[in-house]
Amino acid sequence: MYISKEIKEQIFEKHGKSKTDTGTAEGQIALFSFRINHLSEHLKSNRKDFNTERSLVKLVGKRRSLLDYLKSKDITRYRAIVKELGLRK
Repeated sequence: MYISKEIKEQIFEKHGKSKTDTGTAEGQIALFSFRINHLSEHLKSNRKDFNTERSLVKLVGKRRSLLDYLKSKDITRYRAIVKELGLRK
């Protein structure tokens, strides 16, 4: 899946510090969430696409590890991003 530069900038501008700051945990979590939602929609219509299913599971694991990192470093930032994106454990 290709994400255009404009969409990435919008995600990082909304959840990161700026549209060029791609290193914050919040920005990366938001980008992973966008990709996870896209792949989930793809798998609803293509249920035998096992390569996409594998990449979806890897993305969920990466997002989970970033969320765990953020939870251990700064609980208020963790709670804010979970509430903003509507995630649940």
